[in-house]
Amino acid sequence: MDERFNKWLLTPVLTLLFVVIMYQYVSPSCTSSCANFGEQPRAGEAGQPAAPGPARPAQAPLEDWERRPQLPPPPRGPPEGPRGAAAPEDEDEELGDPEEDEAEEEEEEPDPEAPENGSLPRFVTRFNFTLKDLTRFVDFNIKGRDVIVFLHIQKTGGTTFGRHLVKNIRLEQPCSCKAGQKKCTCHRPGKKETWLFSRFSTGWSCGLHADWTELTNCVPAIMEKKDCPRNHSHTRNFYYITMLRDPVSRYLSEWKHVQRGATWKTSLHVCDGRSPTPDELPTCYPGDDWSGVSLREFMDCTYNLANNRQVRMLADLSLVGCYNLTFMNESERNAILLQSAKSNLKNMAFFGLTEFQRKTQFLFERTFNLKFISPFTQFNVTRASNVEINEGARQRIEELNFLDVQLYAYAKDLFQQRYHRTKQLERQRDRQKRRGERRLQREHRGRRWPRQDGNPEGAVTEDYNSQVVRW
Repeated sequence: MDERFNKWLLTPVLTLLFVVIMYQYVSPSCTSSCANFGEQPRAGEAGQPAAPGPARPAQAPLEDWERRPQLPPPPRGPPEGPRGAAAPEDEDEELGDPEEDEAEEEEEEPDPEAPENGSLPRFVTRFNFTLKDLTRFVDFNIKGRDVIVFLHIQKTGGTTFGRHLVKNIRLEQPCSCKAGQKKCTCHRPGKKETWLFSRFSTGWSCGLHADWTELTNCVPAIMEKKDCPRNHSHTRNFYYITMLRDPVSRYLSEWKHVQRGATWKTSLHVCDGRSPTPDELPTCYPGDDWSGVSLREFMDCTYNLANNRQVRMLADLSLVGCYNLTFMNESERNAILLQSAKSNLKNMAFFGLTEFQRKTQFLFERTFNLKFISPFTQFNVTRASNVEINEGARQRIEELNFLDVQLYAYAKDLFQQRYHRTKQLERQRDRQKRRGERRLQREHRGRRWPRQDGNPEGAVTEDYNSQVVRW
């Protein structure tokens, strides 16, 4: 009787134990529920049905957070340039102001991997560009007739970048730069023809800080005069490049430059075959220069060429009647200038941003298939960065340069998208290269030990193995 009773009792006990074990594995909040399993209700709660306490729903999100892979924190803004050591500024140009240090710049290098590893994007695109706009590769033939034309906008770090072009590119025939001379000789390999049109190679051949309107009408004629007559039958490609800078920083840098007594009054500003008249382009100061000008005086001059300088120097001024402000109304003129500057910038072979020196170097090298000898350096101390202005002054500068602000936002977005696209293409090529190398290694290993049927050595081996077994 006792034996039969024990058998009947064993069955429900095992069933209950099985249910408890399965409940522990199935329930997502097993830890809290099982921990409280069998606990006595608190005083005042007797007679109430057992219900899950408030700790259970609070515990579930915690476990879910623990199991979910942690994502990087959302970005505080677009990736900025790295911090570099302060250095003396150039004679008339300085590099831009970084907003983040080098460690943050390194964290944003893996941006192109975001679509693959599921991480959050480092910046949000604002403009839609085609793959043709984002893919930049120039088949620059330095041994042929191709020419790189550098459009140097004031106070965008152009002096430093221009020196990189003549002193820091690894070439078969480097530029010859002699001490004490401002210009270098940049000849093609085996020829006495220049491949670079810039301040430090050809000088200001089209005028001091010539803009897009001047260069596109002047450079072809200048190069034809310098070229050999026998080469005139061959086609020539002109690859325009430039540098842009944050409008507020650039404006403050120009103000400090003018305050020290510098002027660009010898600039020609040629448009439609002539320079502007004094009535079309009056000066902001009566004397030889504007030394000691205050920031308020600098901003109050309505015809100050510092206002929206980047848009004006990149646009086709002939579309708006050059410097004749009565040619059309102001709103229509501004819209045409901005659209022309965007179009010319997008179609240029290359442009860089002063605030992103390393990425500028990266894109230039991939665009022209040229390598720099030493890496670019991002300076974090400039004259513009040392200027302390209040929020009101900053807003006033942005209002005076509202076209440049829009152009820079457009350029920054295009620059970042080009950088990410180029990085993605490089990663794809690297993966394909590694796959090809692994495939060749497998094929090579397969050819080293081929299987040959009827090989006498194989027969000896089999016979030997059979003898071993027999022994």
